[in-house]
Amino acid sequence: MMRIAIFSDIHGNDVAFETALTAIKEEKPDQIVCLGDVVVSGPQPREALARLQSLNCSVIVGNTDDWVLSPKPFTIRNEDDQKLYEVELWAAEQLTDTDKAFIRTFQPTIELDLENGRSLLCCHGSPRSYNEGIFADTPAEKLAEYLTDVNVTAVFSGHTHVPLLRRHKNTLLVNPGSVGMPFLQIDGTVINPPWAEYAIITAQDDQLDISLRRVAVDVTAVIQAAFDSNMPHAKWWAQEWEI
Repeated sequence: MMRIAIFSDIHGNDVAFETALTAIKEEKPDQIVCLGDVVVSGPQPREALARLQSLNCSVIVGNTDDWVLSPKPFTIRNEDDQKLYEVELWAAEQLTDTDKAFIRTFQPTIELDLENGRSLLCCHGSPRSYNEGIFADTPAEKLAEYLTDVNVTAVFSGHTHVPLLRRHKNTLLVNPGSVGMPFLQIDGTVINPPWAEYAIITAQDDQLDISLRRVAVDVTAVIQAAFDSNMPHAKWWAQEWEI
């Protein structure tokens, strides 16, 4: 039997990351994979990165991981965009050269052997780009473009912050959701609910089990971490969390 834990999109939320890892370790996985977007958007960029490095696991590079190595200005459309840019730029400025060296080891994709002729491809957005999100309503024609020359049992990706399990032809498409910034839409408004998300894959003989998991997070502690840090716009950032 092989058991793999996969998670994504920590986004500088080490409180949620620690909670998720505690639950994951109880599963006693043989391997752990992170699908990227580790440090920016939250109050604990270096803490989250250090915790990830301590795992010595495989890590995929996300779009924000790449951005943080050489930050470029956002397209500012409104006040929220400006605040988000300042929050993410602050996170980038916290990183040391050693931190950035670790981020440079992140890989674009990773393929894992699940035995019995099965394989698993890990990426951040789609197999061809960390900026392409796979959604429940992504047209089949678009998926065919994303999956050109991809021949695996399952593709695991993050980026959207929304759990997903769907099939495209013979390939399962799975998103474990987000550890540090899960998205929940209520009446057209996106909030961050009080949980961390991840997935467990169990391969045994000719069976393949994919389980999407959710563990409760102490949002009060998350918000307190924001106020304890010197992250800009902490009060604005905290308002997106559901307590």
